[in-house]
Amino acid sequence: MVTEPVDYLDPQMLSQLRGLDLKARLIVEGFVAGLHRSPYHGFSVEFAEHREYVPGDDLRHVDWKVYGKSDRYYLKQFEEETNFACHFIIDASESMGYRSETAPLSKLEYAKHLAAALAYLVIQQQDAAGLATLDTGVREYVPPSSQPSHLRLLLHRLEECQPAGETQLGPVLHDLAERIRKRGVIILLSDLFDDAPSLLAGLKHFRYRRHDVSVMQIIDPAEQDFPFDQPTRFVGMEQLAEQQADPRTIADAYRREFDRFLTETKHLIRDLGMDHSLIRTDQSLDAALRAFLQTRSRFAGHV
Repeated sequence: MVTEPVDYLDPQMLSQLRGLDLKARLIVEGFVAGLHRSPYHGFSVEFAEHREYVPGDDLRHVDWKVYGKSDRYYLKQFEEETNFACHFIIDASESMGYRSETAPLSKLEYAKHLAAALAYLVIQQQDAAGLATLDTGVREYVPPSSQPSHLRLLLHRLEECQPAGETQLGPVLHDLAERIRKRGVIILLSDLFDDAPSLLAGLKHFRYRRHDVSVMQIIDPAEQDFPFDQPTRFVGMEQLAEQQADPRTIADAYRREFDRFLTETKHLIRDLGMDHSLIRTDQSLDAALRAFLQTRSRFAGHV
């Protein structure tokens, strides 16, 4: 069944995002006039540098203030604003299927709603959106497009995506970095429950390709708060064994270890010059999206 946009795109939520654009934080490639900076010079919006006048240049772009000081003709050069391609990479491994009793959505469902809303915004501003889902390998890859009809395809692929398989982000990110050669925006949505060195190596490959990378780390509130207080049977995911335990004896140590994992992950990703957002599935979607977009807008153009 083809998913209707309303399934993932709540009109009330989207109304809260009006006026916010998903802006590329780094210089990205493109040729069509849009909202985003490119390395190609022209005479448009954002000042880049001066160059000396040569016969045949348009006199409208002469900087007369510089002429008054130097008695020489210099032209203002500007950076053209351009469209970009945004690739949403969704971790669909088994651990992303976890949903505690108090959470409204599983981690994967939450990631799918985030990706749907962001893809809607990207295509609305006439930029291109693509999708990749993964576990131990690339499960599905949809190349980016800016056509309005492309949104329906993305929503259909999101609807079909179900949690399965183990997490192996590092090797899969290497694979995707080889596929996505043209510089653009990469948004990874995952709980990041994987080997840190392997994950970081995969992310570095995207930075080597000079992509603008954001990581949205999605966790369930129970994973951080560990609210259990009665003897509990913990069922392992991704082929981990079941274990019976008294949560009261391990709660403090667990919370310390999980907070250490979150803190180290955030610092490691930001040390690569990438955005990191920690999002809990008990957080409203509109609040999570607004915070993400405002952060990117605030740091647009700064690496």
